[in-house]
Amino acid sequence: MNGYIRVCDVEKYYGNKSNVTKAVDRVSFNVEKGEFVGVMGASGSGKTTLLNMIATIDRVTAGHIYYENTDITELSEDALSEFRKKNLGFVFQEYNLLDTLTIEENVILALTLQGGKKRQIQEECEKILRLLGIADIREKFPYQVSGGQKQRCACARALVNHPRLLLADEPTGALDSRSAQTLLETFADLNQAMGATILMVTHDAFSSSYCSRILFLKDGKIFHELVRGKKERKVFLQEILDVLSLTGGELSNDR
Repeated sequence: MNGYIRVCDVEKYYGNKSNVTKAVDRVSFNVEKGEFVGVMGASGSGKTTLLNMIATIDRVTAGHIYYENTDITELSEDALSEFRKKNLGFVFQEYNLLDTLTIEENVILALTLQGGKKRQIQEECEKILRLLGIADIREKFPYQVSGGQKQRCACARALVNHPRLLLADEPTGALDSRSAQTLLETFADLNQAMGATILMVTHDAFSSSYCSRILFLKDGKIFHELVRGKKERKVFLQEILDVLSLTGGELSNDR
């Protein structure tokens, strides 16, 4: 099974012998380089658990996850930490910005942790701030800007080191409709312009309609897949809603 990222027969159990919960049940799929993949499902479907295992935050109970030729399920904790730092970018519902640093300093910090020359760090920071449309608020602190601007700063911080994979967990959850749409359009632009590979977990149909492919989870298993192809986003959105109506899970399409 070829693929940039390969998830192979992954399982995750919680609890003990008398009370075992199977959160993820023999899930397999590939993510190709430059894909924008969405993972959808109701609360308790296993989507965040799956994301956490791909993100190296949680260990698999069984199965393997490969990043090209690296099997992350075989790495030690120290090796995982190093792998995470060098290869992955994260955008969560909470922005996780440092309030004592400006927008620009929050992004520069991510570069500084990787090492590098001061001039190169400044150039990379400038590039990503402009790309995400937040260069004009660089001197402001997180408490001085909107939720949407904070989330774009979080994106800039996640992308500035050119990660192999950007992982987003309900990234629009704390945003108003307009900010959410701006962020999703930004993701789509990054995917097309930078060739960024993105895996986004969401229960929101509107958000997932920006993806190129969606995996639907139910009871820890993939039960359906949709590929957008050349379809208009509105058409794809309706297809997503049709699939969600079969799951009995919550629907969210309030944009």
